[in-house]
Amino acid sequence: MAVNFRNTRFMTLAAKLEQCPEHDMPEIVMSGKSNVGKSSLINALSDNKKLARVSQTPGKTRAVVYFNVDKKIMIADLPGYGYAKVSKELKEGFSKLADDYFTCGRSYDLVLHLIDVRHDPSKEDIGMLEYLNNNNIPYFVIFTKCDKFSRAQLNRRIKELEEVFDFSEDANIYAVSSVAKSGITDLQQGICDFLKL
Repeated sequence: MAVNFRNTRFMTLAAKLEQCPEHDMPEIVMSGKSNVGKSSLINALSDNKKLARVSQTPGKTRAVVYFNVDKKIMIADLPGYGYAKVSKELKEGFSKLADDYFTCGRSYDLVLHLIDVRHDPSKEDIGMLEYLNNNNIPYFVIFTKCDKFSRAQLNRRIKELEEVFDFSEDANIYAVSSVAKSGITDLQQGICDFLKL
């Protein structure tokens, strides 16, 4: 693997689009509901539990958080959506930031869309995948928290979810657990292969 994921560093955060940094690396955007495990996945990919702050309070991330991976990839971690315990204005504020990120013309190469394998799909999850499909945006589907199932249960569950979601035919689907570190090496390799690194 040509990318050393352990050499991942926090770069900056942006509460507004105009604060988003310019750079010349391939950019991966992470999207998904609040509390789906985006920060945990960044920590698992980088093998550094302290890199991304994992909040016990979903909806805490209200900015785009940037991580530089081995000076070869930029990860942009978007605010999560769908968390009810924040004020309406606040929810609209950070979900607008996530929406605007996709529609502002900014260049990015791949979206990692995270879905908690334990839960039924939300309308936001379904809407996000429709948006990615309709706009021909390349994405990987990342099912998180997969350590809660046996292998047989997990395979059954993913088949069930594939029937609910309208994944593009060539979508790459990964089942990961940040706790058990399962699926992480496969995802790292998939990212490198996709970006041709």
